[in-house]
Amino acid sequence: MPLIKVQTSIDKLEQSQVQALLQNLSSTLAKHLGKPESYVMTALESGIPMTFAGTLEPVCYIEIKSVGAMKPEQTQKMSQEFCQYINQMLGVNKNRIYIEFADAKGYMWGWNSSTFG
Repeated sequence: MPLIKVQTSIDKLEQSQVQALLQNLSSTLAKHLGKPESYVMTALESGIPMTFAGTLEPVCYIEIKSVGAMKPEQTQKMSQEFCQYINQMLGVNKNRIYIEFADAKGYMWGWNSSTFG
């Protein structure tokens, strides 16, 4: 049910880099949310034409969605950790990363021919 989706203007990523990034995001999100990693989905879209602050410098947009309510202290810690990680892995400056956190109601999230609510 948790999802972390990364969209970035960075392109030409090596497959090993992509796999390491996605696996780290998966385990880290599960840890922060206290949910089994077996339910976590990750996605990466690279090479997307994007601007931020009117420039074409490297940029990243991250969506984090989960069934249930994320607390302010959780989103603060996730913002710090994921911004730092994306900066290290992709070289995107932390001040060019937006993260959108979204809580979902269980009945609004489908899986395995049913919903979580």
